[in-house]
Amino acid sequence: MNDDPKLPQRPSWENDFPIDRLEAVHVSRREFAKYLTLLSGGLCAGSGWLAVKDRLFPRHRFQGEALVCQTGDVPSGGTWPFTLPGSNVPYILIHLETGEWRAFEQKCTHLSCAVFYQPKEGKIECPCHNGWFDARTGAVLQGPPPRPLPQLKVTLRGDKVFVSEPGSDSPQTA
Repeated sequence: MNDDPKLPQRPSWENDFPIDRLEAVHVSRREFAKYLTLLSGGLCAGSGWLAVKDRLFPRHRFQGEALVCQTGDVPSGGTWPFTLPGSNVPYILIHLETGEWRAFEQKCTHLSCAVFYQPKEGKIECPCHNGWFDARTGAVLQGPPPRPLPQLKVTLRGDKVFVSEPGSDSPQTA
């Protein structure tokens, strides 16, 4: 019951279930440590699942070559986004100013943000955390990415551009 006549009458549920407001918002060190332990355990289990999943279900590799586009579709210094048949992984075909052709996975190796070719710098940029890759090799130049960009082999046949896995037998032409 309210002792102060200036305050409105308490609802009946507050009389039946009295709650000390200070106790309701106070978090003890023990509760906070329990929360952090549960959160850390969840993150560890998630990371473990990803490691196991990558080991048990390796990435899909495609066989042979895949047609990407015509050489006239990509100007010097330009790019062409594409995906391979049977895959939803985005790739980017780059026509370097030197006339060479490169194809890389278009996901940063740090947190899978989309990467973009910057022709003036001759580099591939990940704008999420200022990561940079070499446009010729895919090697990490700067930032948090831990690995180079996965690369495909580019083959030119006449005016057609084909890509294949790096270990395949077809010769690379640039």
